Amino acid sequence: MTRFDALGLREEILQSLSELKFEEPTPIQEQAIPFVLNSENDLIAFAQTGTGKTAAFGLPIIQQVDEHNDVTQALILSPTRELCLQISNDLATFSKYLKTLNVVPVYGGADIAKQMKQLKDGAQIVVGTPGRVLDLIKRKKLKVENISHLVLDEADEMLSMGFKDELDAILGNTPQDKQTLLFSATMPKEMMAIAEKYMHQPEEISVGKRNAGADNVQHQFIPVHAKDRYEVLKRIVDINPNMYGIVFCRTRNDTREIADHLMKDGYNADALHGDLSQAQRDVVMNRFRRKNLQLLIATDVAARGLDVNDLTHVINHSLPDDPEVYVHRSGRTGRAGRSGICLTLVHGRDKGKLKQIERTVNKKFEQKPVPSGRDICEKQLFTLIDKVEKVDVNPEIEQFLPAIISKLSWLDKDDLIKHFVSMEFNQMLEHYKNSPDLNASFSADKGKKDRKEKRDRKPKKGAQTNGSTFSRFFMNMGKKDKMSPKVIIGMVNKHMPDEDVKIGQIEILNNFSFFEVDRSYEKDVLDALQYATHKGKGIGVEIAKDKA
Repeated sequence: MTRFDALGLREEILQSLSELKFEEPTPIQEQAIPFVLNSENDLIAFAQTGTGKTAAFGLPIIQQVDEHNDVTQALILSPTRELCLQISNDLATFSKYLKTLNVVPVYGGADIAKQMKQLKDGAQIVVGTPGRVLDLIKRKKLKVENISHLVLDEADEMLSMGFKDELDAILGNTPQDKQTLLFSATMPKEMMAIAEKYMHQPEEISVGKRNAGADNVQHQFIPVHAKDRYEVLKRIVDINPNMYGIVFCRTRNDTREIADHLMKDGYNADALHGDLSQAQRDVVMNRFRRKNLQLLIATDVAARGLDVNDLTHVINHSLPDDPEVYVHRSGRTGRAGRSGICLTLVHGRDKGKLKQIERTVNKKFEQKPVPSGRDICEKQLFTLIDKVEKVDVNPEIEQFLPAIISKLSWLDKDDLIKHFVSMEFNQMLEHYKNSPDLNASFSADKGKKDRKEKRDRKPKKGAQTNGSTFSRFFMNMGKKDKMSPKVIIGMVNKHMPDEDVKIGQIEILNNFSFFEVDRSYEKDVLDALQYATHKGKGIGVEIAKDKA
């Protein structure tokens, strides 16, 4: 097994690694560190989040910069403030015995004057987010014309967050003869274009297959009806009492709503979404990192930059449209050698999307049932018993034992255990008493049967159903939101791709809209549009009162 001291790193760096208990490099470190140390060629490295990428590019860069020259020699770009700070902190730790080497983080939302002063005082390595880096370059406070190393960390994330123009502008200011290191979990077309434009015959190294899910992550799904998603989510949390995880939602509205419901129902959860201020975001993320929160309910954008190694679960409340987004989500568990579970709640209309993601990650998903009330109570009960069995007994209890034994002397052993368990457990038992079966079936035969039943329920030609064959819906968006009949028709078709839903009259007003659909699909349309969005905003759809 290769050790860090065999990779050619200088003694001062090895000393800091030893203090961190780093002895054996991860696969990406084992390949990337010697490459960067011994080659001037550009590099594209494919590796999932949590595989040790920071040390893979950071250690050889620390070794190669001239710590006695205050000129900026290395620029590392990252997608978020959180990741920027994490990288700069790691590099500062790795280089603690190189006394004159300075690592400066620059990012938006912080005092730019302070950052400019730090750059003026000398920064051999600068770690920054694209927007703030470009701002400082334009102000002529960050000079990148002499850098020898440029790193694009989580490059695919930077593109998905809309930083292509900033990347083009930054890269255009850097020298041709620098070494460019691109680290990414996936390789979208836009990233290929940047690599072709700015990199010179880059070599590739890869840990695992591109876009593939991590080997130590179990990929599971539970078929659910849309209306049961929240109840199923609660059952998943209840049957995993030691869960520490992220629940990913499609929109910030979903995030707020689910987090609010969970907190109201007594769960240790909070939300992370784009409407939070940076100060609020920092509070939530710090609570989660310290495990003061069990569950973080988040959108994909809001969770970027959150680096936690020991998540037990990632739960997809709904599947993302882009399979590569699933790769990023699932890569947040099963990190640093640990195992993890990525569990998805899948509605019937998500079957095709699920197959596409399976092909992308090259893994077959395991179907799981919705936990039953009995299973949950049993798991919770034995978790409680395990805690009692392992609890440290305080010696001070001894002085109270005679009085306690006297007080409980009328109970035999079995009754005492029943009283103890009931005190802790009655609420859970009552909650799941007579709990319904929430399992949904996705079999092809059932789908055909359901469609046949819908056709049979449709009125014959010329027949009337309560005066109309259509149900009328209200939507909370109108002309001011750029809503149009074409958008509504496309929305219904997108979210019900396997059904031929007839659409009736559409009425677009300034602040809201009405539209009609075949009455036999009323409930299905309501369920399907529950998570629909328009121009990034969640849409509210409900059944409208019949027209007069």
